[in-house]
Formats: sequence, structure tokens, C-alpha cells
Amino acid sequence: MDSINHDIAALFSGYSKEPVVSVKKIPQSGSIRTYYRIHTSKQSYIATYGLNIKENQTFILFSRHFKSRECPVPDIYAENEECTLYIQQDFGDVSLLNKLEEQGFTPYIFDLFKQSLKTLAHLQIRGDEGLDYENWCLTSSEFGKQAIMSDLLYFKYYFLDTLQLPYDKEKLIADFEAFASDLSSVDHKYFMFRDFQSRNIMIENEKVHFIDYQGGMKGALQYDVASMLWQAKAELPDEWKNGLLEYYMDCVEEMLAGKIDRHRFFRQYRGYVLIRLMQVLGAYGFRGLFERKAHFLISIPLGLKNLRDFLQNHFSGRDLPEYERVLHLIVEDQVIQRFVPLRAGPETPLVVHINSFSYKRSIPEDDGGNGGGFVFDCRGILNPGRQDAFMSKTGRDKEVREFLEQETKMPEYLNSVFDLVDISVEEYIKRGFKSLMVSFGCTGGQHRSVYAADALARHLKNKFGVQIELKHVEQDLKGWLNA
Repeated sequence: MDSINHDIAALFSGYSKEPVVSVKKIPQSGSIRTYYRIHTSKQSYIATYGLNIKENQTFILFSRHFKSRECPVPDIYAENEECTLYIQQDFGDVSLLNKLEEQGFTPYIFDLFKQSLKTLAHLQIRGDEGLDYENWCLTSSEFGKQAIMSDLLYFKYYFLDTLQLPYDKEKLIADFEAFASDLSSVDHKYFMFRDFQSRNIMIENEKVHFIDYQGGMKGALQYDVASMLWQAKAELPDEWKNGLLEYYMDCVEEMLAGKIDRHRFFRQYRGYVLIRLMQVLGAYGFRGLFERKAHFLISIPLGLKNLRDFLQNHFSGRDLPEYERVLHLIVEDQVIQRFVPLRAGPETPLVVHINSFSYKRSIPEDDGGNGGGFVFDCRGILNPGRQDAFMSKTGRDKEVREFLEQETKMPEYLNSVFDLVDISVEEYIKRGFKSLMVSFGCTGGQHRSVYAADALARHLKNKFGVQIELKHVEQDLKGWLNA
């Protein structure tokens, strides 16, 4: 951390003489890149660190090109010689998805979606002019038949095959080939953002700004609008989807200074909706079922319900019998229920007793008559208590939480804990058990174990709705506030 901060400060000093007030790491989401927010007395900047040199170069080249075409993308202010670190414009923390979740389906949010689509059309078409796809793109230079097949196979291997459902492999691959050939023959190919969704659209001063387009390539206009309107987490109503699609086609016609074949555009759009839904399920499968990331696991039912809605109300039949059969198979209730966690009800007797404790004393005893439960040792996690700034604080203080989340392996540690405890909680709910005990220990019972116990309590409450009894042994003994 100190080394990265030093590198950020050195790079920033070459760009600006403004004194740096602070550099704070931004919590990661799904990206392998690491982001830091630089604060000066006047404004803030984003420093991005990543070891994928090609990805960094692509983002920088795309950004500078789109900026020259008057697209709302971040300015790139400086990059180091190795291209592992660069400083870019900061658009803040508020995304279009944040706005939607906060305010719902209001006219104001609808207008932000319209603004996003109008700006998208500009970036796709004007940004395409002079863009060196061959040398700048991170992976494929074009979303053609081969790239479409890659997405379909990604879905097959990382999601469909994990379900172990019966299907004819040869017929399905043949249908994939036919579908990919059909979709690759589109009328309008320009820049394709690739991951255009409301969480990648930042709102600042009532204007939209775009981030995370480094995976872009040349491709069909329909893919990006399909990605946005059918984002599972956004759950846009059909009225919005239809109205926004018509508006987007108006914008495309204006940009191209001529009519487009709307019937053909719409037919191809539906195909790209399907491709996008397949790609998303493949990503959920890889991140959730293989990498065991809880956020992606709990997103699978939402993705399947999104697909079911499309198949029931929007899918236009094609001569792809095995593909269509498989799609309807995976959205059946019994398949979706595989990924929906069991929930405790009012009559569920189970209480999960969660403790934090200090190994300098003793492991808490289980008074439920079961002889014990899970005991997790947190001492392998870097100890914030060894830093002067944290000595008088606990695992419930904001500064300590941020340290554990950003500077240690606590998130990975807890993901493994969740996987283990979830199995027992689900089985105990099913079998009518009354008590389960889980304890977290660290050296002083003040920082790491407190944070871990709180995190598990939140996780189990959110996922299973189960009753929790939470006790912090050292805090109780020393009279610390357990608020």
C-alpha cells in the first residue's frame, strides 16, 4: 500500500503541483484493477492500478480517442512508463443504477436513460470514426461470428453444463453456429461498448458519463442497447424498454442522417438480447459457481427470471429447435429454485449464536447442549490493532472496517467461511434444528473477530432470514459500546 501511494503521489506531482491531501483505496467490485481516489484541496482524481498492460493501454487509447470525438468519457491526465498506473478524471460514486434504486421508475430517471442512449449513439457512431480496432482492441477487433460463438460456449461450459441437464451436444452446437452466422450479418456495425449497463454510467451534475469500455470492439449497434435495457438488476418495465428502444432508434437515425429498417433492426435486436442474456449467465456461472463469489451466485435466479420473461413475451421463434428447447428447460421453476436460498419462516426454531472472542481467554462454551460449533481463527489476517491509529478502536469502527476490507484478505477469508456455514444453516433449517454456534477468535477479540462476527450475522440474516444472537465477549467484558 505504501509503495502504491508513493507511486501515485510521484505520478500526480508530474501532472499537477497541487498538494495531495489524501489517497484512499476504493473498494473493489468485480474488477481486478485497483482504484484510488486522490484528494487535493480543490478537487479529486482517480488513480487506476493494474498489471494487465494491454487492458490499461486500450482504456487510455479509447479514452483519448473518444474525448476527441466529444464523448463523455474521463480525461487521462498521466500514466507511468510501465503503463501499470494512470490518473483519470473522477466522475464521483453515483451511477445510473444507484439513481434508479434510490428513486424508482420516475420521469427523471427515464430522462436519464434517454440521455444515456442518445449519448451512446453518439459514442458508437462518432467514436467509430478513426478508431484503430486492429491495434487498440483488448481481445477481438470485431464482434463477429467467432466472438458470438465464444459467448455462447461461455454460457454452455460455465452455466448450462453445471446443471447436468440432458441435451444433444451436436445439435446444440449446430444451432449455435446458425444463430451466430445470422446475427453477424447486421446492417450497422460501429463501436460496441460491450458492457453498457446502468452501473457503468456515472451521473455528475445531472449529466451522464461513461466508464469501463475497454472491452469494446466493432459490432452491432443493437448489442449495447440490449445490454442496458435488459440488465437484470435494473428490472425495467416493458413500457420503458419499448419506449427507450424507439427513442434510441430515433437517435441512430439522426446520427446516420437517414432512415433505418426498423423491422429488421428490431428483429436483430431481439437476437442480441438473447446473446447478452447468455453471456451474463455464463459470467454468473463462472464467478459464482466456479469462483464461489456470493454476489454472483445470488444473481443467478434474477438472470434466469429475466431470460424467462424474454422467452415468454419477446422471443421470436427461429429454426433452432435444440437451442430453444434448452433455453426453456433452464428457466423452469425447479431449475431456478436450485439457486434460491432456503429462507427461515416465523415457525423456524433455529437460532444461530455468533460470538467474537480473544484467544488470550478461552473459546466460548456452547450452552445449547450440542457440545460446540464452528470456531474460526482470524489471527492469520493482518492485525489492525498493531497500528497506533486503531489501537483504541474496534472492528465496528469505520476506519477499521475499511482497513480490513481493503488492506487484508478478510473478504476472501469470509467468503470461505460463508460457504461452510451456509451448508449447515440450510440443513439445520430443513431438519428443524434449534441451535448452531459460530465463534470467531483473534488475539485481543477487538478488531478482526468483531468485524468477522458482524459480517457473518449480516450475511445469514440477508440470505436466510434466520434468527441471530450476536455476542462480542471482549466488548461486553470491557464495557465497550456494542451499537
